[in-house]
Amino acid sequence: MSILKDIPELVSAGIITRETADEINNYYISKRRNSTSRLFLVFGIFGAILVGLGIILLVAHNWDDLSQTTKSFFAFLPLIVGQIFCGFVLIKKNESVAWRESVTAFLFFSVGACISLITQIYNIPGNLNSFLLSWMLLCLPLVYTMQSSIASLLYLTGITYYAAETSYGFSETSESYLYWLLLLAVFPYYYLLFRKKPESNFMIFHNWLVPLSVIITLGTVAKDAGELMYIAYFSLFGLLYLTGNSTFFRQQRLRNNGYKVLGALGTLVLLLILSFDWFWSDLREKDFNFNELVTSSEFFASAIISLLCFAILYFQQKNKPFKEIEPIAFVSILFIITFLIGLSSPVSVVLINLFVFTIGLLTILDGAKQDHLGILNYGLLIIMALTVCRFFDTDLSFIIRGFLFVSVGIGFFAANYWMLKKRKKNE
Repeated sequence: MSILKDIPELVSAGIITRETADEINNYYISKRRNSTSRLFLVFGIFGAILVGLGIILLVAHNWDDLSQTTKSFFAFLPLIVGQIFCGFVLIKKNESVAWRESVTAFLFFSVGACISLITQIYNIPGNLNSFLLSWMLLCLPLVYTMQSSIASLLYLTGITYYAAETSYGFSETSESYLYWLLLLAVFPYYYLLFRKKPESNFMIFHNWLVPLSVIITLGTVAKDAGELMYIAYFSLFGLLYLTGNSTFFRQQRLRNNGYKVLGALGTLVLLLILSFDWFWSDLREKDFNFNELVTSSEFFASAIISLLCFAILYFQQKNKPFKEIEPIAFVSILFIITFLIGLSSPVSVVLINLFVFTIGLLTILDGAKQDHLGILNYGLLIIMALTVCRFFDTDLSFIIRGFLFVSVGIGFFAANYWMLKKRKKNE
């Protein structure tokens, strides 16, 4: 690195001491080692997966010519080899993250391959749902036995696929409720990862995959009162945003904070969708049965998530001054009120548009206050997205639509010009 080449010159010029130079050298050597170990970890995991797939392809090439016994042997062979390697790692290489994650990834896929092959060899009846459930349950102990983050991530992916297949696929069943128990089963490892390695890449991947998995799966609880799922999702996105705004996540870079990013984007996307009148006109025509509504799965999901969201919101905001309160955190509460108004009045669609415009405007002001072009342009993008939605609104004339686009374009130019001019003046 160029800074290492300049160190002798800095020492000879008396700018830094020899001790400081040694500390800088040791720091960059340590950093280089960590980078090398991360590369070894990544390539080790991919290598293990490719070896497993290669074995399966080699066997598959001559599969029809093999006897049933031989087929069974090859079905169990990767599983046995994977377990032997895992035992070796636990005894001899337990401190090596690369070894531990690589062999665990190999064994994880070996379990799935073994189940599918044995099912095919002996014509055992079943479907994709039961296969995924069996695979994930058998691999859950790997997460804790091997202390493996890759197993945890693969497990989260698998149970999400399982929940989506059971409810969004062709064979809809009530088995998707098992997803929530399966998700809770991996949370102790997620907590241990948070305690031991809060800054690790695996922790960052979990911070994205866990909320994404919940977002995908929440829709599986919808049965008869789908309109209530909008409340559930607004509260979920509010909960995710508040989680991402907690003390620990606030210290992370934004790209590492999946909770805050997904919470904010999800809230804005839903607001933009509901800024059209189609949902509200359909809602006013609905004839809800109160007794059926309060006993529905959608009502329970909405109530539980909303209460959690309100509780966290209260504890986060109670000691903050009004000017530090982030408006997007209150959308979940405001939407419930708007939803109740929308049952009988068309005013709700106007309120939703006002919410989006207010969030965009306050974001612009926050960006100007912090002298942050990214935040300022993010606020302008929110208002531009609202303008685009109104462009497709058939109730507006082309003159009004054109005026809106021109106004937003001028706003983009003026805000960025003013910010850059302000920076030059301060310099």
